[in-house]
Amino acid sequence: MMSRLSTIKMTAKQFLMLGEDPPGVKLELVDGEVVVSPSPVPDHSTVVVQLTIMLGTFINEKRLGELHSDVDTIFGKHDVRRPDLLFYKESRTHLIGEKAMEGPPDLAVEVLSPGSAKTDRQDKFKQYASGKVKYYWIVDPRQRTIEAYRLTAGKYAGRVRGSGSDVVQLLPFPKLKIELAKLWRPK
Repeated sequence: MMSRLSTIKMTAKQFLMLGEDPPGVKLELVDGEVVVSPSPVPDHSTVVVQLTIMLGTFINEKRLGELHSDVDTIFGKHDVRRPDLLFYKESRTHLIGEKAMEGPPDLAVEVLSPGSAKTDRQDKFKQYASGKVKYYWIVDPRQRTIEAYRLTAGKYAGRVRGSGSDVVQLLPFPKLKIELAKLWRPK
């Protein structure tokens, strides 16, 4: 008689009961399995801080909603991701829970780190689209680029790209001028 090994996927609810991440790592739940990522590098951190200042100031002045950073976000029964930045427009702030975001943001921003490019450009790209994140930005500190996508008919399209010292205006904030030179650490 053959014995079977049974594995059970962890649910988002179970994952959120784990508590805070251990020092030096970032935990996410992907298809019921815990995935470990290293802490961000300084170039990554600089971009997140600078974008937080730019976006946060604009969002608060215009009373558009709420901006958050690196918070557990439930994308399904077995999926919890932590975008680097998340924006919820005012009419959707009810999705901001006590322990986690209980639904997809209007905008997710991922800043690439040396080991995260494949995950951010492929895995999260597909997952955020299927999770109905309306806008997705990918920032690459090494290449000094930003790419912005808009969800159209269930897929990301209409890529807008800026690089170096360009000044860009990206959805969902068409009136905000983002000076890319302010995002990068000096060389």
